[in-house]
Parts: sequence; C-alpha cells; structure tokens
Amino acid sequence: MSRRKKARKQVFENIEVIDAAAKGKTIAKAPDGKVIFLPNAVPGDVIDIQTFKKRKAYYEGKATVFHKLSNKRTEPVCEHFGTCGGCKWQNMAYEHQLYYKQKEVTNNLTRIGHIELPEVTPILGSKKQYFYRNKMEFSFSDSRWLTFEEIQSDKDLGDKNALGFHIPGMWDKILDVKQCHLQADPSNAIRNAVKKFAIENKLEFFNTRNQTGLLRTMMIRTSSTGEIMVLVQFFKEDQIKRTLLLDFIAETFPQITSLQYVINGKANDTIYDQDVICYRGKDHIFEEMEGLKFKINAKSFYQTNSDQAFELYKITRNFAGLTGNELVYDLYTGTGTIAQFVAKQASKVIGVESVPDAIKAAKENAQLNNINNVEFFVGDMKNVFNASFIESNGTPDVIITDPPRDGMHKDVVQQILNIAPKKVVYVSCNSATQARDLALMDAQYKVIKTQAVDMFPQTFHVENVVLLEKR
Repeated sequence: MSRRKKARKQVFENIEVIDAAAKGKTIAKAPDGKVIFLPNAVPGDVIDIQTFKKRKAYYEGKATVFHKLSNKRTEPVCEHFGTCGGCKWQNMAYEHQLYYKQKEVTNNLTRIGHIELPEVTPILGSKKQYFYRNKMEFSFSDSRWLTFEEIQSDKDLGDKNALGFHIPGMWDKILDVKQCHLQADPSNAIRNAVKKFAIENKLEFFNTRNQTGLLRTMMIRTSSTGEIMVLVQFFKEDQIKRTLLLDFIAETFPQITSLQYVINGKANDTIYDQDVICYRGKDHIFEEMEGLKFKINAKSFYQTNSDQAFELYKITRNFAGLTGNELVYDLYTGTGTIAQFVAKQASKVIGVESVPDAIKAAKENAQLNNINNVEFFVGDMKNVFNASFIESNGTPDVIITDPPRDGMHKDVVQQILNIAPKKVVYVSCNSATQARDLALMDAQYKVIKTQAVDMFPQTFHVENVVLLEKR
C-alpha cells in the first residue's frame, strides 16, 4: 500500500526487508516492483518506509515504523550506534553478518565477473568481534555534533567540544565519543583523559570551517607486542600548550612507547606530507607475525586487524602452494608484509609498490628479519610492471596481487596475462572490482579456490582471496 506525499516522496506500509545490499544498506521491494535501499533496517524487519529519493530502477528511503523486528537482530553494544557510521551492522547478529558478507562476494564474482566458481569455502569469521582494531584516528572539534533531541531541547547543552569521529557524509561535524568498542584499552582511557585535560586547561579544539584552534587529531596505534603509539596533530605551534598536553599524556600513560606530534597548518589533516616529531620513546612500534617483526611508524600502512591479517596471509600463502623453487611477484606489496610472509617457501620474492615510504619500510623490515631472498621496487604499477622489468627480474611462477579498493589498472591485468604465470593469487578488499578484473582474465585463468575473510566485524567490509590457475 502506498500514498504519494510529494512528487518524489512516498510512504510504503508493512513492507518486509528481504536482503542486504552493498555498503551496509538493506533491501525491500516496493509494490511497484522497484527495489528500495534502506540505511536503518535488518533483513526480516517488517516496516513502514518513507522514500527520499526516486530513480528509474530504485528508491532510497528509511524505515519510520517497525511493525515486526527481525530474528536476525541483536542489541547494539555501543551507545553511539546509529549516529556514528563506523559499525553499521552492530544491530545484526554476527552469524548473519558473515552470511551476507559471503553472499555479497559470491554474487559479485558470479554477476559482475560471470565467473564459474568452484565450491565456495565458507567465510572465515573473526574470533574477536569487538576491540580488534590496532589503529584508530580521532578528530577534535569545538562544535560537536548535536542530536535531534539536543537541538529541540531548551536545556543548557554545556561543553560543545568533541573528540571522536566524523559524522558520515559531513566533513566538518564530529561526534563526541564516550566509549568505542573497536580498539582495546587503553584507547578509550587515553582519548577521554586527553579530552578532559584539554578542556580543563583551555586548549582550543579545532574548528574545521574557520580553520582555527590548536588540537586537530589524535591517532592511537596498538600492537600485538604490547606497544602503544600516540600521535597528536596540532594546527599550529604553541610550545607551552603543546608541551603541557604531551607531558600529561606521557606521565598519565607511561605504557605509551611512542609519543609523537605533528604541526599541520594546511587545509586537510593528512600527515603523509608532514614532518612527524618524536616527543618521547621511539618513533615506531613493532608488530609480530609468525616470528617476523614489522616496524610500524606513524605513516605506515599495516592491516588494522592483526589477528585476522595473520589468517589472511596464511590463506594467501596456502593458495600460492609454494615448494621453495618459485619466483614470486608480490604486486601492491605495501610495506612488504605478504612478500616476507611467503619468502621462506619461495626461491625469491619481488615486491612492487607505488609509495616510496612503504618500500623503504619494506626494505628495513626485510633486513630486520634477516630475509635475503626479497627485493623491492617503487613506482606506479602500470608503468613499472612492464616487459623490461620482467626481463631484468625474471618471469614469475606465481603472482600475488593485493591492490587497493579500485582494483588493478587494466594495463596491469594485461601484463599479467602477457606473462602468463602458472598461478595468480588475488587478495581483494573489494570483491566488485576483483570480479571486474577476474572477468578480464577469465579466458586464460580458471578460479580454483575462493575464500572470504572477515577483517572488520560489525561493518559491511569483507576481504576475499582467489586462486587462479592457467586453463
């Protein structure tokens, strides 16, 4: 049943939510047969829907009345659920999260890639469903996000400062976070203590629109070795206030092994082009995996779920099926973690990556781990990974590729096809672009195995590993 509210807005009543879609949305069907995408429902809910966008093939809307709650639901543990955009699936029981992640991967490979799949190995869930992240970034704001109830209230709202997360889709709005369930202690304790101290000592929180204030962001990294890194980003230099805050952090949390800061006066808060200054301790922490040590600095990329990264890399190595005689290429190698992880079972590993700092870290880590059969090269993949590169470094028996969300450039795919290694192991954080790339390779390569891995419980993100062998 429906009634027209405005030209493009409608209300649909007593509609069952039937499936999950990409990016954490769920799906219902309107009486006219069109799909409705929803941000605030769980498959199995029976709801009334208010649409706010109409397209030729679908609507976008939100659930306004819940007539029946799905048996797939669970009570969110976080008080910020629904406002913070970080854990969109926290209201869905974990076994159902895994089911829909697996389904999305399989659907993408078959519908986008038109790939003939072998029997699909069940998704590997995470033992830790909360407190699994080793890195969190928080933003300071002098005008925190207000809830609808607060805006309607005539009470004094008190302190307007925030230290937390960006509201989804709003670059200048920060949600003040009391407790986050994604990173283990002392993460919450550090964040809350810093906020309290900054307010008591009148340290100005940043205003993104006006580009004013002192305190900009704070990053906390923890590691499986028990080390902790804290980096505070200041908008401008104020030595007295900076020292006051950093001394407080160091004295209150003596377990911090790396305390660093950045003075960043530019328009955005990325630190990759900034000088990072070590205030106390070392300028790095260590991660450890199967006896290998990885030195992590403030700018390093490392998988944010250490435990599941270990599982992901073991699957990747198992899929590669190395015997000790193979030349392996590791494309998009990052800081060389996969390259070093598989090195002891290969004759030689060649890693290629576009970020110079990542390759510098990869070389340092290989030296640290006494791994002598790896070599790393820096450059844009589609330019470096060419015929002369293969001529200089040898034709690989196995290629491992772990590209960013956009997948591989078509020239890189073509070069893999030109080289025609016996095996390709494709690790992906976006099965849609993975499926697109696999479609380009389908004439020459057959999918032998596929394994989804859940790195990010409570979210819709999922990794997938595929083994390809020459037809």
